[in-house]
Amino acid sequence: MAGGPRILIVEARFYDDITDNLVRGAINALEKEGAGFKRIIVPGIIEAPAVVRYAIRSIELRATDHRYAGYVVLGCALKGETDHYENACRVAIDGLMHLTLTYSLALGNGILTCQTYEQALERSDPDKRDFGGQAARACLRMLKVKRELGL
Repeated sequence: MAGGPRILIVEARFYDDITDNLVRGAINALEKEGAGFKRIIVPGIIEAPAVVRYAIRSIELRATDHRYAGYVVLGCALKGETDHYENACRVAIDGLMHLTLTYSLALGNGILTCQTYEQALERSDPDKRDFGGQAARACLRMLKVKRELGL
């Protein structure tokens, strides 16, 4: 792990069992590629973009020596009876995209937006759809793209 990139994993813990699956998949993928990581827990997906920004800001202010080559954001939103699902999904996804474009981040988005718990469970399971692993691999691929482009 010492020689690989250091990745910040942001875990939205609203659905713990779903997030546990996503984290397992992400960690498996990162470790397979020799990447180091730090985990930060937030209550839900709405808070995730703020944590990514906090990490960037702490680097800008030189408040920390922890620099992250990339970010993996994991969490889940399930459709309910109100508009909260649509609002939470839009705020989280738009926030992450804004940060990605503004700061040229290598970011793997592992936020599941599902209609049912069963869909989320299948997508999060590392032995099935493995969206956590997919998000980690996307982050690592974007790191390679940045290097290929001289960033």
